[in-house]
Amino acid sequence: MAAGVRRRASLALSAGLCCRRGPAAAHPRRFLLLPAQCGRLGPLPLGSLRPPLPVPAARPYSSDGTGGRRRQQQQKRSVVVVGVPNPLMWLRTRLYFFLIRAYFDQEFSPSEFTQGAKQAFALVSKLISECKYELLEELISKELLQVLKEKLSLLSEDHRSALAADMDEIMYTTAGDIGIYYDDSGRKFVSILMRFWYLTSTDLPDESPDGTKVFRVVFGDETTKETKRLLTANYEFRREFTQGVKPDWLITRIEHPKLLE
Repeated sequence: MAAGVRRRASLALSAGLCCRRGPAAAHPRRFLLLPAQCGRLGPLPLGSLRPPLPVPAARPYSSDGTGGRRRQQQQKRSVVVVGVPNPLMWLRTRLYFFLIRAYFDQEFSPSEFTQGAKQAFALVSKLISECKYELLEELISKELLQVLKEKLSLLSEDHRSALAADMDEIMYTTAGDIGIYYDDSGRKFVSILMRFWYLTSTDLPDESPDGTKVFRVVFGDETTKETKRLLTANYEFRREFTQGVKPDWLITRIEHPKLLE
């Protein structure tokens, strides 16, 4: 079974994002940073990533008398996510993507990486929700796996279930902080933080303990109403670009705000 999951991961990440264990840096240092805010150097804080607003898709209408029958049929769930990008963050991200292509991987594609990250997120989040630690060993770092074991042991079944994101339920994906690192021995690393917004049907309170509102999205009409929650997750992918090292991406950071604190 473990071999089958690893094979699925390899196929799912055919765009070049293969999350398997690689050498970890002891204390990597960032050697190239762009200003995340005017007059200040440092990584862009997660708080500056503005959450998108979920907008239910409009219903189709028809003037030939068939619209009523169509509206009575079960409609496919659809959500349009509207986000307001931060111009400085957008420019910073594009510049880092250019540096990765220019100095580390000429075949690197932001769109392919994003698609691979979504597939990795769907696979890993499902394994986490099911506490399948042995299958996560080659997908996430050893240190992160230990932290997850401790946190998951404290979660309720509903909260663990809400960690899993189905590929079709991922509404929006964006890149956050991007870093280029090296350590004292000259090893080179690139890390890319990806943030995901996804829907879950798990029954959760409308507000978290700290008072943060959880978005609710309602599908259908009054008779076929279905409510889902819109949640966020942050996954950091890291790859070592030292010559002779296997070109694999490794997940080194996982955050599920309001669920996995």
